[in-house]
Amino acid sequence: MAACGATVPPIQTSNPTPTRPPTTPAPSTGTFVPTAYPVRGSAPCGEKAAPDSSHGAYTGNLKRIHAEDATTVVFELCSPDVAFLSKIADPAFGINVTAWLKSHIDAQTSGPQAITTAVNGTGPYRLEAWDRGAQVSLARNDAYWGTPAANERVIVRWNAASSERVNELQAGTVDGIDDVAPAGVDAVGADVSMVTAPRAGLDAVYLGFTNTFKPFDNVGVRRALALGIDRKHLVSTFLSPAAAPATYAAPCALPYACKGAAWYDYDPTLAKETLTAAGFPDGFATTIHFSTTPSAAVPDPGALALELQAELQTNLGITAALVGEPEATYRADIDAGRLDGIHLLSQTPAYPDVVASLDPRLATGASGEIGRPYGDITKALAAGRSTANGTKREAAYKKANDAIRSVVPFIPLAAVGSDAAFLADVKGAVASPLRVESFALMTPGDRRQLVWLTTHEPTGLYCADEVDPVARLICSQVVESLYAHDPADAGVIPSLAQKCSPDANLTTWTCTLRSDVLFTDGSRLDANDVVQSFAVQWDADHPLHRGRTGTFDTFVTSFGGFLDPPAQ
Repeated sequence: MAACGATVPPIQTSNPTPTRPPTTPAPSTGTFVPTAYPVRGSAPCGEKAAPDSSHGAYTGNLKRIHAEDATTVVFELCSPDVAFLSKIADPAFGINVTAWLKSHIDAQTSGPQAITTAVNGTGPYRLEAWDRGAQVSLARNDAYWGTPAANERVIVRWNAASSERVNELQAGTVDGIDDVAPAGVDAVGADVSMVTAPRAGLDAVYLGFTNTFKPFDNVGVRRALALGIDRKHLVSTFLSPAAAPATYAAPCALPYACKGAAWYDYDPTLAKETLTAAGFPDGFATTIHFSTTPSAAVPDPGALALELQAELQTNLGITAALVGEPEATYRADIDAGRLDGIHLLSQTPAYPDVVASLDPRLATGASGEIGRPYGDITKALAAGRSTANGTKREAAYKKANDAIRSVVPFIPLAAVGSDAAFLADVKGAVASPLRVESFALMTPGDRRQLVWLTTHEPTGLYCADEVDPVARLICSQVVESLYAHDPADAGVIPSLAQKCSPDANLTTWTCTLRSDVLFTDGSRLDANDVVQSFAVQWDADHPLHRGRTGTFDTFVTSFGGFLDPPAQ
């Protein structure tokens, strides 16, 4: 059923095979001349800006990028970064042709650029049309270097109402829908023609405390709380259907996050015995702090806190007063270690690596949330971020998780995701935890195109300068990065790079590119395109440092700051 008064275009089954504009690989213009950025020297790692400088201090972690030859590009960093591959797999770091960047970004204009709507990529699809207010059409890229898309075309439409998205799926006018509300999950589950596709969660919801306040300096008290709270009940009652009770401190969609012993099972009898052994047979008085602002991860924090209050009283004899606080001050108070009781919080990693989930809370130099650091945990986390060797990282995070379970610096409640849904005959349908579904892997029954219904229209399609999830989803089908994220989790797989290898210190990453990659305009990928695609984001003074907004937020989050930033 479509929205009232709306005309829903049917899924077409007789479209001609989408044609690709004729292209010819760009001819060689002679010997490849490698480029570098900065052209001379390197970024001033750790140096303060001169007092009379027009630029601020450099806070970034990129030091230099240079092409060694047509298929080799080297990234030099100021400090080690084990998560480098996870970062460059983001759609924001899709590679563009140097000539395309120069012809579609106007150095004299600070407003929106042509590149925000004209896309020239290397992916399994090419941008066919963006019908503003209606849909985006992607046609199969017949010159794609990898496995051809399993369907001929992808149509992305949008509707803000979850119920109407579900109605369209039931009517068969779309093949898949995003962000299904709880009532919609029930409707999909009751219809054999549709299937729910849970999106693994990266938002971690947990209960924290600061060990500089009594009695939370007592490990027995913290363990008693871990045992005496019915986490499954809290999650199933107060969080979304896509929330899964946490079994580890970090979400399991992150590689290496879920190694070692799983979290404690609910055992109120053992919890009471543990609290008695810790010196509190009659419980104690404390507070439960929570933000009064609802979020997607915690839609009703007050109700969750109220139920937690009841469980603590019933199971452990702990009397807890509820303290709500505005979001604007709540996180600052937590980071400063000012809250004297239990606090409820959700956290999303800045990038999809276990480092970004655990280190901000537990590593040496972390915020003051937990109070005094725990030596065994900080040592294990340091080992985990010091090597790119998978076996060694697995061993390090096993030790970290075992130490977290032992000392209980906080209590993980849930990993919160979301739900997508598909028609039951769509083969290869998987919801990405990063919201970058791989449509090229999906076969929509006997239909020649796949129609995806999402929540809103994309903001732009130059994803170097976009954080909008719909924009990133579409970009990821057309423009490729050196690495990509696995369709089903947050792991990384090679894409335009055959391989990127670090040195022993994790400060130099050398990437070998595929040699058979063409852009949709016929240009051939080379290492200079990689250098330029990063340089225009990195350097705030670069004439092509332009986009829709010019903020390049993902670059700052991933690499710490711009080269030549404006003076403060």
